[in-house]
Amino acid sequence: MEVVCPRCAALDVHKKTVTASRTKLGPKGKKLRELRTFRTTTPDLLSMVHWLHEWGCTHVAMESSGDYWKPIYNLLEAEFEVLLVNAQHVKRVPGRKTDVTDAEWLNDLLQHGLLRASFIPPAPQRDLTRYRTTLIRERARAVNRVQKLLEGANIKLGSVASDVLGVSGRAMLGALVYGKASPADMAELAVGRLRAKIPQLEKALTGVVRSHHRFLLAQQLAHIDFLDEQIIAISEEIRKQIEDMSQDRSSPSNSDTPQAPVGSSNAIDRGTAVRPAAAVVLLDTIPGVDRKLAEIIVAELGTDMSRFPTAANAAAWSGLAPGNYESAGKRYSGRTRQGNKALRSGLIQGAWAASHTKDTYLSAQYRHLAGRRGKKRAIVAVAHSILVIAYHMLSRAEPYHELGGNYFDERKKQSVANRLIRRMQKLGYSVHLEPKAATA
Repeated sequence: MEVVCPRCAALDVHKKTVTASRTKLGPKGKKLRELRTFRTTTPDLLSMVHWLHEWGCTHVAMESSGDYWKPIYNLLEAEFEVLLVNAQHVKRVPGRKTDVTDAEWLNDLLQHGLLRASFIPPAPQRDLTRYRTTLIRERARAVNRVQKLLEGANIKLGSVASDVLGVSGRAMLGALVYGKASPADMAELAVGRLRAKIPQLEKALTGVVRSHHRFLLAQQLAHIDFLDEQIIAISEEIRKQIEDMSQDRSSPSNSDTPQAPVGSSNAIDRGTAVRPAAAVVLLDTIPGVDRKLAEIIVAELGTDMSRFPTAANAAAWSGLAPGNYESAGKRYSGRTRQGNKALRSGLIQGAWAASHTKDTYLSAQYRHLAGRRGKKRAIVAVAHSILVIAYHMLSRAEPYHELGGNYFDERKKQSVANRLIRRMQKLGYSVHLEPKAATA
C-alpha cells in the first residue's frame, strides 16, 4: 500500500500510561519503528513530545478513550497534526489485543492514510456550555425532589400551580419553611392569574408538615438558589467568551476575509466564518432556538461550516442522521448513530419547543410526521431540520426564513383536498368544491 505519512506516530492511551509507536522510512524505504511507554503526568508527556520530535513526526493518532485523551491532546495539538479517531472504526481481531499491538496497528493505519479524524470543538466555550447544561439538569432534579417532599407532607401545591417554584409558589414555600402561616395566609401570597385559585390553594396547602419536612425544604430551596446563581454566572462567562472570540482578529473564525453582513442575501465564501456573536443572533431567529441553545450550537458545531462538506455530514456528526443497516438487499432499522451528545440533546429540546410554536414550518413538520411515525421519531426529524437550517444560515450569514405552517398543505394542495373529500364522503356527505374568489 502507498505510504501517505512517512513520519508519524500512534498512541494507545490509558489513565496512567500511554504506549507510543513512532515510525519513519529508513534507507532504501525500509520502515523503522520504535515503541516506548510513558506516564501520563505532564513532565512525562513533554518527554514524549520531545521523543516524537526526534524522528520528525508530523502526524499523531490516538483513540478517543473516555477523557484520558484530553491532557495528551492539549500538549500535542500545537506541535503535530493530531488525529483523534473513533475506537469503533479501528478495532482489531479479538484475541490479539495488547497495548503494543494496538499502538502498532493504529500507526500502520495512519501511515497509509486509513484514519478519519474526529472534529473536536474548541475547549473553552465547549466546557462552559456543557457544564451549564449539567447544572440545569441538576436544578431540574432538585425541583423534583422538592415536589417529592411536598407530596410526602400532604402538600398538593403542584396540582394547582403549574410552576411550584414560580413567584407565587416560592413565596408559599418560604412561608411553609417558617411554619407560622396558616394555609389561608399562604394562599393569599398568590399573584397574577393564580389568585383566581385561592380556594383551591388553601386546600392544597393544608397538610401534615413536620419539623424535618421544613428543614429539608429549606436545604433544598437553598440548593436551588445556589444552582441558579451558578447558572447565571456561567451564562455571563459564556457571553463574555463569545464577545472576546468575536473581537479577536487573530482567531481563525475572525480572519480578515470580508464577511457578508448579517441578513445579506449573498452567500459568503465557504472558507469564511460568521463571528460567534453574530452567529448567536442569527440562530436565535429559528423557532424553538433560544440564546442558550444558540450558544450550544456555536460551541459544539463552530461557525466555520467549511469543516463539514455538507449539511448531511454535520447531521451525522451530531448523531441526528439515520444509520444504514442493510443485508441481502433488505433494509433493516435506520436508527440514528452515535454522535455529539451535548449538541444532540440540545437540539432535541429545541425541537420540542419548536413543535409547540404556532404557524411555523417546524411545528407543521412535527404534526406531519407524528401521526404516521410517532412523536419521538418526529422530534428527531425536527431536530435534524433545525441543524440543517443552522448549517445553511451559518454558511450564508442569513437569518431564518419562515416557510409558514401551511407549507406541506400548499406543496400538495390537491392531494390534501382529495384526502379530506374522501373522509367527508365516508361520513355520508356529498362534497363539491369551488375555488375561492380572489380578493381585490
